[in-house]
Amino acid sequence: MKNILSKIKIGLSKDKFSVGLDIGSSRIKVVKLKLLKDQVELCGFDIEPSRLELGEALKHILERHSGDLVNISVSGQQSVIRYVNFPRMDNAELRQALKFEAQKHIPFSAAEVNLDGCILKDGLPDNKMLVLIAAVKKDLANQRLKLIEGLGCRANIIDIDSIALANAFNFNYPVEEGQDHKAIALLNIGASMSNLDILDAGIPRLSRDIHIAGNTFTQKIADIFGLDFANAENLKINPVRNTTQISVNTIVSNGVNPDDERLNKINAGVESALVSLAGEIRTSFDYYESQGSSNVGKIFLSGGGAKFAGLKDMLAHLLSIEVEYWDPFKKIKIPDNIDAEKLKNSLGELGVAVGLALRNN
Repeated sequence: MKNILSKIKIGLSKDKFSVGLDIGSSRIKVVKLKLLKDQVELCGFDIEPSRLELGEALKHILERHSGDLVNISVSGQQSVIRYVNFPRMDNAELRQALKFEAQKHIPFSAAEVNLDGCILKDGLPDNKMLVLIAAVKKDLANQRLKLIEGLGCRANIIDIDSIALANAFNFNYPVEEGQDHKAIALLNIGASMSNLDILDAGIPRLSRDIHIAGNTFTQKIADIFGLDFANAENLKINPVRNTTQISVNTIVSNGVNPDDERLNKINAGVESALVSLAGEIRTSFDYYESQGSSNVGKIFLSGGGAKFAGLKDMLAHLLSIEVEYWDPFKKIKIPDNIDAEKLKNSLGELGVAVGLALRNN
């Protein structure tokens, strides 16, 4: 197996089609790109709910976006990313030293993981360089490979969600030379997990997975309104237009706009979970900034779990930092045959899949 770790910059040497497949716990996302010599063009995309039979769900979505090779990713407790200062060496020497050095920094034995590494920054004080180490448990990698091969496809690359996300962001929002900057954070809120990256001048400096995500917020709403999970999810995303029947004992307007009352209850319901998420983010920022690094100046938000009213403003208030959504197709050509409305509604969920599809090696 090759290339667990994504290269931070892509090089488009020739026209090529590439498929990125993001297998989430709740939804499966696929993006197909045409990598031209001087441009990237969207060929197609799709989002499907995950099913109990994952293979059938994957088959259904991949049949519409043909390609023998797909790029996939993993996240969670069976994968790890570390940022480590190494003695200065070249890439060949790093390849030889990686297994020994990585063992000091990852919580698994070297025998049970696939390892990769990348030099992020050279010429540090004391003849050091910054290296990103990535490790994925072999059991998880082999499970994903077997799943993809069973569908008649091959996994070209196995990446890690956080790095794929950073690739997509850097491609669409490149750092301009000489630009005055602060570090930025990428927060991708999925269904069961949130990915947090801190980038400084486009270089990843901290990555972690946080087990507070969209399902956490949905469950809070379900508990407050006495709804099943599916209706609570609908209410979270569409608090005003939602037609779910809610008990009159739950919302009593008394002259107050029912939509406003409902939104207030939703915000109050998710507040405790959001406070916990903000606390985890602040801890990460404090750790990063304590290393003598620049302050984090902005959060760029994405993910299906980030799709509910008020989240951006509430998070900005809790962390006293600017928060905005970002577009993973900002610098990608969108042809006329793509459903523009469907794409607009799906933007936040496709960041990881775009980062995977941008891989061209």
